[in-house]
Amino acid sequence: MGLILFVIGVIGWHAGMYGMFKKAGIEPWKALVPFYNTWLIVEKTAIKKYWFWFQLVPVAGQFITIWITIIFVMQFKKVTVLDHAATIFLPFLFFPYLGFAKDTVFHGPSVMELYHKPASREWIDAGVFAIVAATLIRTFVFEAYVIPSESMEKTLLVNDFLFVNKMSYGPRIPQTPLSFPFVHNTMPGSITTASYLKWIQIPYKRLPAFTPVKRNDVVVFNFPAGDTIINLPEYGSKQPYYDVLRTQFKGDREALNAQFPILVHPMDKTDNYIKRCVAEAGDLLQLKDAQLFINGQPAYLPGASQTEYIVETDGKPFSEEFLKDELGVNVEDTKGQIIPYENKPNTFVFNMTPVEMAKLKQQSNIKSISLYANGYVGGYFPYDDVNFPYTLDNFGPIRIPKKGETIMLNAQNIALYRRLIADYEHNTLEESNGKFIINGKETTQYTPVYNYYWMMGDNRHRSQDSRYWGFVPETHIVGKASLIWFSYENGPRWKRLFNSIK
Repeated sequence: MGLILFVIGVIGWHAGMYGMFKKAGIEPWKALVPFYNTWLIVEKTAIKKYWFWFQLVPVAGQFITIWITIIFVMQFKKVTVLDHAATIFLPFLFFPYLGFAKDTVFHGPSVMELYHKPASREWIDAGVFAIVAATLIRTFVFEAYVIPSESMEKTLLVNDFLFVNKMSYGPRIPQTPLSFPFVHNTMPGSITTASYLKWIQIPYKRLPAFTPVKRNDVVVFNFPAGDTIINLPEYGSKQPYYDVLRTQFKGDREALNAQFPILVHPMDKTDNYIKRCVAEAGDLLQLKDAQLFINGQPAYLPGASQTEYIVETDGKPFSEEFLKDELGVNVEDTKGQIIPYENKPNTFVFNMTPVEMAKLKQQSNIKSISLYANGYVGGYFPYDDVNFPYTLDNFGPIRIPKKGETIMLNAQNIALYRRLIADYEHNTLEESNGKFIINGKETTQYTPVYNYYWMMGDNRHRSQDSRYWGFVPETHIVGKASLIWFSYENGPRWKRLFNSIK
């Protein structure tokens, strides 16, 4: 439903702009060309050209684009607060009216001289309204997001710019409403200064959703292990607080906190992550030799997902054309896509998609190809190697907690649920002589109040995901990744623009 409404909105917006361009004396087909249409609006409305470039800045560019659009609408003599509101919230209806109604005419920049307010005041008013409107849109409707790492390649690439649909799963009421606009958790120009105030904290509440989180959705969520961070550039989410606490300080919080500056984030201000939901509440998940199974069946494998394969050749090299054109490998810098395997002659680890693997298999110099399975035990959720000797590629079986389904607690499985009970669901948990005391009462069971999910990157061997930090509670879900609106690497990746995310 959310995608249908989005498509209707896009069609209405562009149809209206087509008519508005025609009335403004611009060839109407140009309204359908992304970015170029905004450039033409800037020219026609006599806005300084640098504003066009400012709108390409991630996050802040959203409100600049809205402001430019408001100025364009104002030059149709639509200058009231209601006109501004219709521009922001109902453009798929308002723009077709402006573009095709007989009583609307484009007057150009000179129209601003006809009002009591000076043009500069009108522009300021429009800017303020754009900021407020963009904040509301970013909070409750959709948000721009930029892919920062390779964990979802090649489904999503570094510097893919996405729209995250918050309506799909129901927008959350902000837990920390007092914050600097258009940024997430740090101030512009800083990676250590918080952008929000904790004076007001609102309990978790989510507005009605079009659909729940479903298996195989690509989801943006707040990093569950990011509620406490070491507030230094080289730490943060790169080296999570709990990993440092467990490995370097052997659980000694006082020693760690005395040595490093610590920042405790509210839930909605932990770093945003993007992964694929491979298992939903109630599912049974297991990895066997790098193959994922859900409820005993092989899991969906995205066509663009990457994993590592052990490739043995007869010693003959691959052609540069094959590596570049068929596997997308930069032969001058493979960026780790091809690395030697354990010093074995003519044997390599290739990180590639199933389609690329099939192409490689057809090469005459190939002797064998097999899935690479990491056999190292340790460092994986729930960090209990005695009861859960998991590896990156042999993990589980593990049941994903579901709201209302009671979990039996014992000394062997408590490691799975400590954080769920105490941190995500805000209970007190004490353990004494094999007994569990929750909120002051001894018990052998617990019933979750939230649904939980298991998130994994499509780049299975290059992803920090639920295998490292466990379940993702529904409270942390931000929205569904819906559309790639821009992509960049040494220039625009034109083929990726306006691709839906699957």
